[in-house]
Amino acid sequence: MHIPLDYETLRLIWWALLGVLLIGFALTDGYDLGVATLLPFVARNDEERRLTINAVAPHWEGHQVWFILGGGAIFAAWPFVYAVSFSGFYLAMFLVLAALILRPVGYKYRSKDANPAWRARWDWAIFISGLVPALVFGVAVGNALAGAPFRFDSDLRMTYEGSLLGLFTPFTLLTGVLSVAMLALHGAGWLAVKIEEGPVLARTRRIGLGAGIASIALFALGGLMVAKGGMGMHLVGAVDASGPSNPLMSGSAPLSGGWLGNYALHPWMLIAPALGLIGPIVALVGISLRKGLLNFAGSALAIVGTIATVGLSMFPFILPSSIDPRSSLTVWNASSSHLTLFIMLIVTVVFLPIVLLYTAWVMKVLAGRITLADVRTSLDFY
Repeated sequence: MHIPLDYETLRLIWWALLGVLLIGFALTDGYDLGVATLLPFVARNDEERRLTINAVAPHWEGHQVWFILGGGAIFAAWPFVYAVSFSGFYLAMFLVLAALILRPVGYKYRSKDANPAWRARWDWAIFISGLVPALVFGVAVGNALAGAPFRFDSDLRMTYEGSLLGLFTPFTLLTGVLSVAMLALHGAGWLAVKIEEGPVLARTRRIGLGAGIASIALFALGGLMVAKGGMGMHLVGAVDASGPSNPLMSGSAPLSGGWLGNYALHPWMLIAPALGLIGPIVALVGISLRKGLLNFAGSALAIVGTIATVGLSMFPFILPSSIDPRSSLTVWNASSSHLTLFIMLIVTVVFLPIVLLYTAWVMKVLAGRITLADVRTSLDFY
């Protein structure tokens, strides 16, 4: 079968698509997680909590498409990355899934009984369903930057030598808290667009200011820790970008400050960290001016910039090994076959626009602010 795109180009396309899917998930389901995290702090009574919950309840199920697409893309396009991350980080992923299960259960069950104690318990479950995934996703990104403790033997059998508690280091906890702050800012932006003026929105703006300032400070501190902490790797020897996918056939070695090297080689990449800093500033301006769309747009820019910063800093590495550098996974040694990537690209070209159109259509249909009067009178609200 003749494939019009060479192997190197397809690998680059799928590396970029992986970033697009991760950003898509963070932009959509990210504000769901952010609102759930904000719930105990912005809503003081049952009506206010119902107002907050119903700002995201009609959307979250559709946003899970991005989560499934991201996992599916890793499985099909980057099988070595899937093997290491889904096996080595199994307990952390189980923690995320357990927390995510609480979200639909919390939405459905809290309204089954008017008992305040019953509803309070489910409201805390919803809070956990937002906080835990946001924290663990950030910790996972921190572990990707710092390197994961895995190795491949001569038969390409993977051994992971870490533990659940080993994932939580000072640096990865910082990236985890950054993720929580960034998604809380995004959730605050969504509430500013979606709910009426009132006490809930006033509290949301105050917390959003803190989340925005924290996002800027933690992003800058994380960059400083990467630069001063000696994090980074580089490829050693000749690199065959169209060669077979075998991690042991390409050389990698630690390089102090290696994650900053791409910015010297390709200055245009500085756009990503610039967005990571400018985005929260835009959001803070939107909060100060009470411009909900500006607030939401700024938090979205922060998410795009932060995720792009990680991807561009590490390129061509996807998941480096902290115990055996030669086992590190890169764009050039961890992908599926040439034919598989091409067929998947055709499928993606067909179906990704459908997902985008569906998402846009849902946003249009559900546009408009929710009021306390809506919550009191409509049976369609939780």
